[in-house]
Amino acid sequence: MANGTDPDTIVPKEHDAVFITAPGGPEVLERRRTAVPMPGDDEVLIRVRAAGVNRHDCNQRRRGPTPAHSDIPGLEVAGTIVAAGRAVPGARVGERVCALTDGSGYSAYAIAKADQALPVPAGLAWTEAAALPEAAFTVWHNFFRVAQLGPAESVLLHGGTSGVGTLAIQVLSALGHPVFATCGSADKVDAARRLGARDAFDYRQEDYVAGVRAATGGRGVDVILDMSGARHSVRDVEALARRGRLVHLSPGDGAEFRAPLRAILAKELRITGSLLRPLPDDEKALIAADLRRAVWPLVESGRVRPVVHAVLPLSAAAEAHRLMEEGRHVGKLVLDVAANAALA
Repeated sequence: MANGTDPDTIVPKEHDAVFITAPGGPEVLERRRTAVPMPGDDEVLIRVRAAGVNRHDCNQRRRGPTPAHSDIPGLEVAGTIVAAGRAVPGARVGERVCALTDGSGYSAYAIAKADQALPVPAGLAWTEAAALPEAAFTVWHNFFRVAQLGPAESVLLHGGTSGVGTLAIQVLSALGHPVFATCGSADKVDAARRLGARDAFDYRQEDYVAGVRAATGGRGVDVILDMSGARHSVRDVEALARRGRLVHLSPGDGAEFRAPLRAILAKELRITGSLLRPLPDDEKALIAADLRRAVWPLVESGRVRPVVHAVLPLSAAAEAHRLMEEGRHVGKLVLDVAANAALA
């Protein structure tokens, strides 16, 4: 394992982390001292400056501790590489990165696969960089690998002002795709339009199917990314163009997909979905390479920017989960780990 000689890369034996202690609400999150993990051969150890908060973290907290995953939540971080495994070039120690993690993000030090740790785009603060990986990997994988989005094809996002939605609107618009979105309030509709959505609809008050069909000359959209479980199944089928693709991101607590089979057959639709966390590491590495080539330049040019709704200290992880579950935020919630985490 390679270690840096710079004082900032000296690794202590223990660090602060937030644990899921039992199934339940945000109150089951508890900050504790624990041993600093050591990277495997193809991994890096990151001194965490900021960590993104995702709905998956809340779902994991509600289910409680499990042998399958770390009891420290957090799927994305930004910080400095302070140690590297034997298969990782030692020159990476000291590099500023933002990375996917398989849990453990709510901590002062976290492990990531080396090829899932991307350089922090120029011009981003730590808290902005921490808001980028999970949404970026999700957007790229689902639109360009799962849905195989073609040039100038149109898309509809359910959850247009979520962390994934706010990034997707910007990235896809910059790449030349007409983007439509549904949101849960008039304020969120306005936010989606400001980010570049061709149009947005308050699904509580408006008929989004009529809206997208009118905007596309009656054709419908080519791809729908649905983060709301099976709530919109029938209407999604109506909103899709011929040979459209419906991609689901949320299992909706076991919800069943139901829609008229005849309409699916007549339009030759493809109904699919994905889960990012269990995706094989070699596939995540390919996505990382695509992001560095196609999306990172958009971020560095200022055409795409992570939307951060609020930044809270690590000690306020429970409050961040409450805010996430209230659902009033636009963009990402981020934990500023460097603000109060004990790093030694």
